[in-house]
Amino acid sequence: MKRLHIHVSVAELAPAISFYNQLFASEPSVVKSDYAKWMLDDPRVNFAISTRSSKPGLDHLGIQAENSDELAELEQRALAAGNPVQPESGACCYMESNKYWTVDPAGIPWEQFHSLNEVPTFNGQPEAASSSESACCAPKVSKPAAKSGAAKPVIAKPRCTPSSGCC
Repeated sequence: MKRLHIHVSVAELAPAISFYNQLFASEPSVVKSDYAKWMLDDPRVNFAISTRSSKPGLDHLGIQAENSDELAELEQRALAAGNPVQPESGACCYMESNKYWTVDPAGIPWEQFHSLNEVPTFNGQPEAASSSESACCAPKVSKPAAKSGAAKPVIAKPRCTPSSGCC
């Protein structure tokens, strides 16, 4: 069976291992002084690309739940990981969903979501009104100072809001 590989650079290994242990509900299979790896069978991967972001590269990462019970479990994992968690619902990209955003110690947004209904246009808006600074509705994140150890990332309001025609 094939697996998607995602490698994230982090400022400090210990807080990142702690965060991902909680988020994945699993310990790493490999830990070195500068490296950790989780070989996960759950979750499977939902990988998407788009040309809507103004900056190429990683926009956010996420875990898609198959039902509301799984989403509630993912919310609890994100809360246990210790960084802010922000609920959100509505149309985002081409899907209506319920979700929770969090952020890892490196400041990368993570989306835990349960898809409800497909929407025919980006963010459910007319084609002409569907531009955004992000490929999806990831919230803005203020990153902690490198190697600070004490500062946690902060999730700002989503880049898109119901009144702005996005999420």
